[in-house]
Amino acid sequence: MAPSSLLAALVGVLLFSYAAAIHLPRAGLTAAAASNGGDTKVYVVFTERQPATAELAEEEAGAAIAALHHDMIGSVLLDDSSNAADRVVYHYSRSLHGFAARLTEDEKNRLAGMDGVLSIHEKVVYRPQTTRSWDFLGLPQHNDPVRLPFENDVIIGMLDTGISPDSESFSDDGLPPPPAKWKGVCSKNFTSCNNKIIGARAYYNGDRTVSVLDDEGHGTHTSSTAAGRAVAGASLGGLAGGIARGAVPGARLAVYKVCFGEEGCSSEDILAAFDDAIADGVDVISASIGMVMPLDYPEDPLSVGAFHAMKRGVVTSVSAGNSGPILGTVSNVSPWTVSVAATATDRLIISELVLGDGKRIQGNGITVFANLGKPSLLLDPGSCEEEHLQGKKYKGAVLLCGSGVLTSSSAMYSTGAEGAVMYSTQYDDNTTAFSYALPTVIIPKDDYDHMMDYYNKSRHPMAIVKKSVTVKNTAAPTVAKFSSRGPNQVTYGVLKPDISAPGVDILAAWSPMASLSGDDVDERRVKYNIISGTSMSCPHVTGAAAYVKSVHPSWSHAAVLSALVTTATPMSSGDPEAELAYGAGQVNPMGARYPGLVYDASVEDYVDFLCAQGYNSTQLAAMTGSSSTACSDEARSGNVGDLNYPSISVPVINHGVSFAAEFPRTVTNVGPDDSVYRATVTTVPGVDVDVTPDELAFSAGTKKLSFKVTVSGKLLPSNTTMGASASVVWSDGRHSVRSPIYVFPHKHVM
Repeated sequence: MAPSSLLAALVGVLLFSYAAAIHLPRAGLTAAAASNGGDTKVYVVFTERQPATAELAEEEAGAAIAALHHDMIGSVLLDDSSNAADRVVYHYSRSLHGFAARLTEDEKNRLAGMDGVLSIHEKVVYRPQTTRSWDFLGLPQHNDPVRLPFENDVIIGMLDTGISPDSESFSDDGLPPPPAKWKGVCSKNFTSCNNKIIGARAYYNGDRTVSVLDDEGHGTHTSSTAAGRAVAGASLGGLAGGIARGAVPGARLAVYKVCFGEEGCSSEDILAAFDDAIADGVDVISASIGMVMPLDYPEDPLSVGAFHAMKRGVVTSVSAGNSGPILGTVSNVSPWTVSVAATATDRLIISELVLGDGKRIQGNGITVFANLGKPSLLLDPGSCEEEHLQGKKYKGAVLLCGSGVLTSSSAMYSTGAEGAVMYSTQYDDNTTAFSYALPTVIIPKDDYDHMMDYYNKSRHPMAIVKKSVTVKNTAAPTVAKFSSRGPNQVTYGVLKPDISAPGVDILAAWSPMASLSGDDVDERRVKYNIISGTSMSCPHVTGAAAYVKSVHPSWSHAAVLSALVTTATPMSSGDPEAELAYGAGQVNPMGARYPGLVYDASVEDYVDFLCAQGYNSTQLAAMTGSSSTACSDEARSGNVGDLNYPSISVPVINHGVSFAAEFPRTVTNVGPDDSVYRATVTTVPGVDVDVTPDELAFSAGTKKLSFKVTVSGKLLPSNTTMGASASVVWSDGRHSVRSPIYVFPHKHVM
């Protein structure tokens, strides 16, 4: 488990992972700052399920449970000026069990000792974390009348910043009414539900009447990436033009707005959304939100919500985080979620500068402004920090801003400048492009030095900022530098991230309520925008999971995860972190439809995993929602690596130290009855991999077979990678079912 001291220190350090957030960080709220009036704070209280309400209609059961919650809270209140109903933020009674309430610390402590209370958690705040991308992943556009009815039955729940319903991406042309399994609703103040957007709810500090409309753009972008209808001629000011579409254009969208600007996404709101989404009947939940560092599973409300989704067969796709390339920063790590890293596609966006001496400098930045291409005076203001530029006027100039993180372009914009140039010491051919409120180009340090030399020697230094263009990226797919890396700090023995997907320079629908750059001074409004982040890669895997669910609606979360992981396209070891950067590789939606074999897992398997992790009865109750959950002696003495996971993570003490580990696995045949699979092993010097047995013969009466993987040896030092990559591939001649294996020295990593 992650050290509690580290988690306590980082619980208030928050991840904001949509594109603007990578270069425009905003201040977050710490858990300690979540006070809501006086000395009360918001706490989430998990309680025992109330069996007496099981036979009641949902509305009656909800009322009975709310009354019980009021009684529990009322019994600990000493302040006569407030009552229990006033203190409640949410009742969780549909899929989860418990409530969120504003309590003093003393009231919280008294409540913790009551019968029926499983655990209490202080409020936590999370942050929100494509024309060409689906072509790049090999998922063809289709108008297949046979496939569309299956897609129509798939419902994707989007936990995000809301949605802009007027986008063409959310047209319901030709779609029938929602499937019968749908139990959700549209908020009374949201009048734009149709046969595409079939549900819309919002949650803000207990208020369910706030607007579902997206005033940030993030939720609109992720929703259209996952399931947008095909829209021809989409572009950002002519840049990156093409047909914008999602993976499953026939799928339905259920929107759960839980994120609100600088206030982020609060844990009590997220749990309320999970509570509703699971009961509403969604098949896949997409949550492009997270923190800078992971929390222990029972302390992570997102992980708890996803656990309950898993129990109901709902797949939860989450972003890995935007804190790369630092090791150990992958923030969503529970094995009952699909954690997604971000990669670049074969399309890069570049911007060019032309200096007065004729030199051309290639950089990055999304520059789609009018009147680009005319010469401007270069000017060095000394600094582009907001406090330095305040009150200054540099009308018509292109500012030389040096290095550093651009926290806001509004200060530069207020000077009247025509543009800005900065340098990055980390610049390479895959550096991510961003939008700013004025034309801004990021260039390599050597080129910036040349600019400064030209500036200092020229009497009238001039520069032209040109409009961005797209170029071929022959190295793709490569992992984005910002994409968070493993290892999984809560469980070294579970590989995270699980998989990679396009998350760099993704074009998708945008909200007219949000500016192009996300900066308040930017007056540009667009229908489609280009942004980057693991927030963009997450809905790609959401769409791929929905695609699998459209073919196999009864498959569990574990089966869908397995199909995605074992059919992923392997990536090269160009990244020293290898699988800790990209997981199993690039998602392959077409391959995941018919994987041949799957590594399935039940709720009991995940409970055994938690037992092997060493969790006590209180922690187990917090995860499962029942105090009756107990660990068998066998589960207590087991290993976390025994979980029937489609990948294998092998943490060793250090390079040169002998190790040996065994991993039992069971595969379920989802292909032809009489399939025979044979195992092939790939590995590197110093690491031995053995599979016993190495042949699996299935029949109509034998759908599941087990085997054991033994990984042993001495990890050899390397100048190019920190660990060793290996794999086991089961093949019947038609299917290749690949499980990545990664051996790494955790003492050196952390």
